[in-house]
Amino acid sequence: MKKMVSMLLALVLAVGIALPAMAEDTIQIGMIGPMTGPYAIYGNAAVNGAKIAADEINALGGLQFEIVAQDDEGDGEKGVNAYNNLMDGGAMVILGTVTSGSCIAVSAVAYEERVFMLTPSASADLVIDGKDNMFQVCFTDSAQGSASAEYIAQNGLGTKIGIIYNNAIDYSIGICETFKAKAAELGLEIVAESAFSDDSNADFSVQVAAMKDAGADVVFLPIYYTPASMILTQANAVGYAPLFFGVDGMDGILGLEGFDTSLAEGVMLLTPFSADAEDEMTQSFVGKYQELYGEIPNQFAADAYDGMYALYQAMLNTGITAQTSYEEACELLIAEFPNLEISGLTGVMRWDSTGAVNKTPTAVVIEDGVYVGATK
Repeated sequence: MKKMVSMLLALVLAVGIALPAMAEDTIQIGMIGPMTGPYAIYGNAAVNGAKIAADEINALGGLQFEIVAQDDEGDGEKGVNAYNNLMDGGAMVILGTVTSGSCIAVSAVAYEERVFMLTPSASADLVIDGKDNMFQVCFTDSAQGSASAEYIAQNGLGTKIGIIYNNAIDYSIGICETFKAKAAELGLEIVAESAFSDDSNADFSVQVAAMKDAGADVVFLPIYYTPASMILTQANAVGYAPLFFGVDGMDGILGLEGFDTSLAEGVMLLTPFSADAEDEMTQSFVGKYQELYGEIPNQFAADAYDGMYALYQAMLNTGITAQTSYEEACELLIAEFPNLEISGLTGVMRWDSTGAVNKTPTAVVIEDGVYVGATK
């Protein structure tokens, strides 16, 4: 029988205190992501979100969880090394990895070794392609690209679309391609397209000039927050102010050290999580996150939080315990996940047998330095 995780979370919220553990069952959940380097905001947020969920679950008694994290700096080779370290240390499943490039590399090894992986945020379609042990909490790149084009068209956000993307990252390429395909289907006019190949670039003047010269009134940015911050800065310097529209990789721009967040005013992005949502679950999570880490959580934290609850519910349903081998747990979870329905911070989630998640994206806009739900 399906059980809704939201009921368990409601119990935690209602009780408001830590309950004694009812069993010695401690299951190690391995996490892999960038804890240092240019993408560290993503990895640290995911680990923080997962730890909050694990603490809530442990307070319920019964199955107990320990989160053990390894830094991969967003690099595939380092990701595989981190995976090996976690498995040597006794991890049963991997809640990761956080970035797509690393996840593609790690999931190939985990597939051969029959280790179950649930990534909170690695969205590339290649992450799950042909691997029955690999599931996503986040949207696939194809879903993000299509949904972004649909949102822009349905809400009449602009008539001339420009795109700036990173042609060296699968994440950016995948979203860009599906966005263009859906834009063509919907009759959106793409007037300029400009690429770069390194997120550490400091000069985006060529890309910004291409958008401005083409008269793009909406610039789609399927990129990470660091280059996005530089694009916004350089666009402002030349007096270019289109509507910038991003996807989940831009979530984190408000926490980027040294960035003038006023330059992001009015930026829109699609995300499954909005910290200003008024439901009890979101407000409880945001409050705990702020108390523990001193900042507002982003969607990477929320996705990892939901991923932890999804693993917990699937393990309850299948009778997995700390004594279950990782190989057996893998097969049980593969069979169970397409039957799950989880109501979490990022919406109601269901999975198909490919590992892709089905949930509804939310549009947010940056106003006064915070994300708020978009009204159109």
